[in-house]
Amino acid sequence: MTRTARRNYYLVFLIFLTFFVISFLTNIMGPLIPDIIQSFNLSLALAGFLPFSFFIAYGVMSIPAGFLVEKYREKAAMLLAFTVAFSGALLFALIPNYLVATLSLFLIGLGMAILQVAINPLLRVSGGEEHFAFNSVMAQLIFGGASFLSPRLYSYLVTNLPVQDKHNLLLDSLRQLVPGNLPWVSLYWVFTLTTVLMLMVIGLSRFPRVELKEEEKVGTWGLYKILFRKKIVLLYFLGIMAYVGTEQGVANWISQFLKTYHGLDPQTVGARAVSYFWGLMTVGCLLGLLLLKLVDSRKVLVAFSLAALILLTLALFGPAQVARWAFPLMGFAASVMWSIIFSLALNSVEAYHGAFSGILCTGIIGGALVPLLIGWLGDLVGLRQGMFVIYFTLGYILSIGLWARPLISNETIQMRKNKKKAAEAAGLC
Repeated sequence: MTRTARRNYYLVFLIFLTFFVISFLTNIMGPLIPDIIQSFNLSLALAGFLPFSFFIAYGVMSIPAGFLVEKYREKAAMLLAFTVAFSGALLFALIPNYLVATLSLFLIGLGMAILQVAINPLLRVSGGEEHFAFNSVMAQLIFGGASFLSPRLYSYLVTNLPVQDKHNLLLDSLRQLVPGNLPWVSLYWVFTLTTVLMLMVIGLSRFPRVELKEEEKVGTWGLYKILFRKKIVLLYFLGIMAYVGTEQGVANWISQFLKTYHGLDPQTVGARAVSYFWGLMTVGCLLGLLLLKLVDSRKVLVAFSLAALILLTLALFGPAQVARWAFPLMGFAASVMWSIIFSLALNSVEAYHGAFSGILCTGIIGGALVPLLIGWLGDLVGLRQGMFVIYFTLGYILSIGLWARPLISNETIQMRKNKKKAAEAAGLC
């Protein structure tokens, strides 16, 4: 009889905190874009290069990060990740201009990619394998919570820093560091402090040795070449690209769209819309867990994709009061897409799941390409027409629910009942 491994509650908390910080740094771009456009006098295409810089680093680093973690282990990788992210945040806080912003976001993206690869196996070991599913859901809820809160911190800072008679330690300290005409740069000082604190905490923490499971190992470069020759691998890679492109294409342009077409204040109304987008995505994840116990995941994917297409139409063509809620509700509709596409992909191949996961994570570059394409088209034909790109990405996601043929389907309650009846019938024979 094997003894259950002891859970390391402190390390589980530290990993949850890391998920919070990753989300806090990753999903703040949407509220910032209108301010960045105005502060640096940018076109929409140039603004689109900002999420491009972040997510291209995220995508490109996903597979190399796996090799890095396997060779140097999790603690060293996390220290490196936060050091790189600290460098990016401090660089822009000190030199706030457009070119430095693109480099800063690239560095932060590199750091976040390394963290994502390192912390999942660490969560499995520190929290206990039997609790991994629960802890993974908790981590996603915490991730969503940070995405919900970060636009609100932005809104608080940019509306209160210019008001000289408002005083507290945070505001008074930031006023000494931030140019008066760029209050939103204060967020990068917050990021700098956050990464320093994480470096200190991780440096003082003891980590267990993680034995990677076969499906967590990155494999060899030759194996990636073999997988990329498989049609099914490319189809699901495009699926992840389409999903992340949809998510970031909406989140990054909500605030600017509401400002351009409805005259809504990006520092308050726009920031709240982005906040609710991520908050409703978190709520949708919980509902998705229930639905996947009742319905085949492919049907859930089709239904949520259709809902997202309807909401996109309402957001793009509806009046202000409709648009300001239809955009956030798209977060709810998108909530189940990543997990369903990822699980369908892994359940569609018999082996090499670790390497395949690395390829799928590289599909995060969709978050680089789609916002950039929307910005470029927005300059040519208008932002509303530029966001038509999301019809194509959602259409592809919907198609996955129609053509996917996984080797293993998600188990529903009805399937479990049928198995039980079959087993009882077999016992009577």
